[in-house]
Amino acid sequence: MPDLTASIPHQMTRAEAKRRIQDQMGAIRKEHAALANLHETWTGDTMAFSLTAMGQSISGHLTVDDERVNVAVTLPWLLRLLSGTVKPQIEQGVRRMLTRQK
Repeated sequence: MPDLTASIPHQMTRAEAKRRIQDQMGAIRKEHAALANLHETWTGDTMAFSLTAMGQSISGHLTVDDERVNVAVTLPWLLRLLSGTVKPQIEQGVRRMLTRQK
C-alpha cells in the first residue's frame, strides 16, 4: 500500500500529458542533483519509478488518465514522517512537468 497518493488534474489529452512527463524526466535528472538513481519504466500510460533522495530509497508509480495524473509513492519510514511536506512537492513537480513544453 502506498504511503502517499496524489491526483493532479490536467486539461489536455492523455497522450499529450504523457509526452510532457516523458520529456521532463531528463530535465528533472539535471535540475535535481539530490535525486540519485532516478529510473523510470513505462508500461502503457503507467510509469513505475524509483530514486534515492536524502539517502533514502523511494519508489512508486504514476498513471496518466484522461483528466488527471495519479501518483502513488512508497516512502521509507524517515520520509514518511515528512509526508506532509513531501506531498506538496510531488504535486508541484507533476504540475510543472505538465505545464512545461519542449
